[in-house]
Amino acid sequence: MISVVMPVYNSEKYLAEAIQSILNQTHKNFELICINDGSTDKSQEIIEYFSSRDARIVVINQPNKGVVSSLNLAISLAKYDYIARMDADDISHPTRLDKQIRYMTSNKDISILGTARLAP
Repeated sequence: MISVVMPVYNSEKYLAEAIQSILNQTHKNFELICINDGSTDKSQEIIEYFSSRDARIVVINQPNKGVVSSLNLAISLAKYDYIARMDADDISHPTRLDKQIRYMTSNKDISILGTARLAP
């Protein structure tokens, strides 16, 4: 029901936690599209570790083209009508996708939605 798009570039420090926060969602009907944008650190290994354990994770490796190119590619590959953007150093609350989908489906006049919480 929702495609989560994640551009990744040299994000090994927080990447595992970011991916795990999506896998821990209460809403389970999603795909996570990770575009590895020519990372030179261990980002690719981290993504492949998670994708080998969860079929909902789609991994695309490309030479470094920048975040906009990565997002455009991920969006073009998305299977679902709803798209959530996720940075490789973001942590999503476990109910994020569920709440966002419920809000969007209940408010058909809304075409874009953003949420944020800054850590204390």
